[in-house]
Amino acid sequence: MGLTLLVPIGPWVGPGSGAATASALPLPPAAVGTPVVVAHRGASGHAPENTLAAVDAAAEQGISWVEVDVQRTRDGELVLLHDTTLRRTTDVAERFPDRAPWYVGDMDLAEVRRLDAGSWFSPEFAGERVPTLRELLRRLDHHGQRLLLEIKAPSRYPGIEREILRELAREGWLGPMRLYDSLILQSFDAESVRAVHRMAPQVKTGFLGSPEPGELADHAAFTHQINSRYTDLTADRVAAVRELRGPHGRRMEVFTWTVDDGPTAVRLAGMGVDGIITNRPGEIRDALRGADRGVPAPAGSPEGNGAPGVDPLSRARLPRAGRSPAAR
Repeated sequence: MGLTLLVPIGPWVGPGSGAATASALPLPPAAVGTPVVVAHRGASGHAPENTLAAVDAAAEQGISWVEVDVQRTRDGELVLLHDTTLRRTTDVAERFPDRAPWYVGDMDLAEVRRLDAGSWFSPEFAGERVPTLRELLRRLDHHGQRLLLEIKAPSRYPGIEREILRELAREGWLGPMRLYDSLILQSFDAESVRAVHRMAPQVKTGFLGSPEPGELADHAAFTHQINSRYTDLTADRVAAVRELRGPHGRRMEVFTWTVDDGPTAVRLAGMGVDGIITNRPGEIRDALRGADRGVPAPAGSPEGNGAPGVDPLSRARLPRAGRSPAAR
């Protein structure tokens, strides 16, 4: 059954080429000036990645945009996890020693919910659980935050795009105001991004990667953003993307990842990027604000796109007040 038959959300989701219609709410204008700061897997320099604690940490730092990764369990539940296995960020090897290599898609939700997804980061987060997409959406609603959602390894989960859209619709994330300024779906898999655009043409999308200049016009037919690793970017590459018109005739954008030091963030802002994805969103936001005031950005320690580094001092400075029992 089609998505629009299962979820009565009118013109916002359904088949189509993505061409603008008179009844469709236009996408927001592209960002100008200081880039949007996005908390990578939540504020993952301060709390375990892809957990509600990391979402809370971003909120405590005043960060409105949160990036997380979504996958699917064996019994069809959507959960947040970056790696395709549970080994790195949970105690799955201890709880299920005979289930190696512990792929997400080989575990039921009830099994995943038994895992400790926090102790690997710090004893302070012992007992943190792998959240479902629904729990994430409700926590973002509670904080008034926005979502950059990465569809992780979609070839492992046929049909996951439609399931994500259904869940977003059920939780009210495909209504006009959400579509206007609060939701982006992205993936490294171009076919997955195409699928989202085909089924829900009004949902803003991002392609993760660095296409060759000659390929950019093709991508502009189905994605609103080209989101590249920061080491791949030059001012000319950013300008080439931003000169194009994507779906609905809106200027295309560039978000970049994963930037954890102030000087690099300021340099990328000077190139004209629209968003900076970082494990340390509060620090990057402050560096960008300081640059606007002419204050030099403090040097940091770039950590690339691997597992976020652990800085006990920075975590100790972060207040834990307001963390609800549901985050544990």
